[in-house]
Amino acid sequence: MSQPFSGGNALALDHLTATDATPSQLVELAAETGCRAVCLFLEQMDLLPLMPPFTLLGRSAEARETKARMSALGVELDLAYPFTLSARAKADDFRPSLEAAAWLGVKAVNVLHYDREPERRFESFAAFSALAGSLGLRVVLEFYPPSQVKSLAGALALVSRLNQPEQAGVNVDLLHLMRSGATLAELRAAPADFVHYAQYCDGLLPGPAPGLSLDAEAGTGRLLPGDGGFDLAGFANALPRGTKASVELPRDEAARSGESKSARARRAVEMTARILSF
Repeated sequence: MSQPFSGGNALALDHLTATDATPSQLVELAAETGCRAVCLFLEQMDLLPLMPPFTLLGRSAEARETKARMSALGVELDLAYPFTLSARAKADDFRPSLEAAAWLGVKAVNVLHYDREPERRFESFAAFSALAGSLGLRVVLEFYPPSQVKSLAGALALVSRLNQPEQAGVNVDLLHLMRSGATLAELRAAPADFVHYAQYCDGLLPGPAPGLSLDAEAGTGRLLPGDGGFDLAGFANALPRGTKASVELPRDEAARSGESKSARARRAVEMTARILSF
């Protein structure tokens, strides 16, 4: 392992930044880059072609190794994915994943919501949040333009209706904030109690590169800080003081061209920390 970079110690390393890493490998990368925490997928996602096979469910060997490495290296677990709510999904369907997240010591679970019907969308979110809370887990709702919670305003409306800020809040991904057409002024005006997490990256303005869909950009093709047009420093200043955040910066093209997991993670963290003056 190379010498840790101390500038990342206010940040978490997101799994998408090194999608081709197993969870236990990502913990090692977080320690190497000086990050205080990770955000992990609990199992392989077919939509992420570079992600290797693994599962953290059922106290698997990889789950035990990941937990052991977090303990040994002093790396925390901020968020667990994926928790995708829909019209068909019932809260109890997620119990095995929530139990796995709780056993690993995660702080919160990240939710995307795809149910088109507003009342049912709220009811399923409330039921999921209650189940997560019974297991000692908080919930962050991530708005995402292709989902049915498309904007910061929509996410805030849902969590405000639940009105349990100690249990459920919003995860503000800078990419989604920009692609939803929101402004930093809107973020500054958001109720601080409901803004629980944030994610950094850069991207082109006014939209993705030609031919790149929102899904492809979000999951495989974000830009390093300084290579796009996003105001990362302004975003940081618009967040409530003390908001925890991760570097979520997938660059699949760089991975395919031979840039190592370690190099991609280090560049992402160093360039984010440099802009934020960490």
